[in-house]
Amino acid sequence: MDPHVLYVGGEDHQLRIPAMLALRECGFRITAAGTGDPRPFQQAGVDFLAFPLERFLAPLADWKTCTALSRLLEQVRPDIVQSFDSKLGLLLPIAARRTSGVAVIRTINGRGWIYSSRAPLALALRPVYRALHRIGARSTTATVFEIREDQEFFRRHGLLGRSRGVLVPGAGVDVAGFDRAFAGAPPPARVRAEFGLGSAEVVVTVTRMTRQKGIPTLLKAAGLVHRMRPDVRFLLVGPRESEGPLAVSEAEIARHVPYVIATGPRPDVPALLRAADVFAFPTEYREGVPRVLLEAALARLPIVTTGIAGCSDVIQDGWSGLVAPVRRPSELADRIVQMLRNRREARVMAARASMLVRREFSLQRVVECQAALYRELLDRSPPMTSRAAGEPALVTATAAQ
Repeated sequence: MDPHVLYVGGEDHQLRIPAMLALRECGFRITAAGTGDPRPFQQAGVDFLAFPLERFLAPLADWKTCTALSRLLEQVRPDIVQSFDSKLGLLLPIAARRTSGVAVIRTINGRGWIYSSRAPLALALRPVYRALHRIGARSTTATVFEIREDQEFFRRHGLLGRSRGVLVPGAGVDVAGFDRAFAGAPPPARVRAEFGLGSAEVVVTVTRMTRQKGIPTLLKAAGLVHRMRPDVRFLLVGPRESEGPLAVSEAEIARHVPYVIATGPRPDVPALLRAADVFAFPTEYREGVPRVLLEAALARLPIVTTGIAGCSDVIQDGWSGLVAPVRRPSELADRIVQMLRNRREARVMAARASMLVRREFSLQRVVECQAALYRELLDRSPPMTSRAAGEPALVTATAAQ
């Protein structure tokens, strides 16, 4: 029987369905567990199990999640279980402590709100974060990192324990699938007509409408760009109502009407990218390599982002895009205007970003890395626990520098 892998993620876990299907082609049986809509998994023919997960700080809810995950592991009895969510990277190894015979992989796709925010509560929780990861390391077989900075952080603070440290090139992007969606998207004129954009220059962002994603900075930058180029329009694509206390308010966005248009979440992101002139991603959030940044690069859309780790693995300032410091609206605005003014230079940088993503961040490459790790864990000899604490045993692939 094929080795059984349990893929555990949050509400956007359906974005990993292409990876699950590709791993199935590599000879693995895949079951998904998540908190979102089960229908995409059913349509893809992937078994799906639901469990509860509170995205925000909620100790009681987290305890319930650990209990539910423990029951799932006992029910499914997979050969390998892997988490894909910042909070689940903490909770899954703790939930797996009483389950024997399962290789546990935690994916560190950023360090989340605790290391993104400067709020007193976030600062106070950082020692707790490190302590929980040390506890989780005791039942972790391998720790997968999407970016090198997180790997170095875990080594520096002794958070690997006896688990292997593995670096892969982000979450990967389905290059062929995106290219098909992009080529088949409605013409830009249709999108522009829907939002009344006419011939305006369009700056788009696709993300959650939260403070930690830099939306307040982008709104201030939009105001500055509007003074210099009154015809520019900003499209803000992504959810706001579901983002809890970190969400930007409707009133904050409304102050920038009519040159800022909030669309809410949209299923037609390739069409929106195709209709835009610049992609702005002012994140302050310590995540992995943002998937939407990879998609914007595949669309050959000139990119302006921040120097946050993960983004800087894709965008090198002045070579594959432009980088602005976090929380600096004036500098973000200047770089957006620079892209709009210097179209030839912007196209060259966009082409470089596209080539980089196709070479280094493709789903095929990520799946090959994951499959190699799975096979090594299944065939391991001698046992993983014989390795010295904190020693990284395998670096499957490295992200582009």
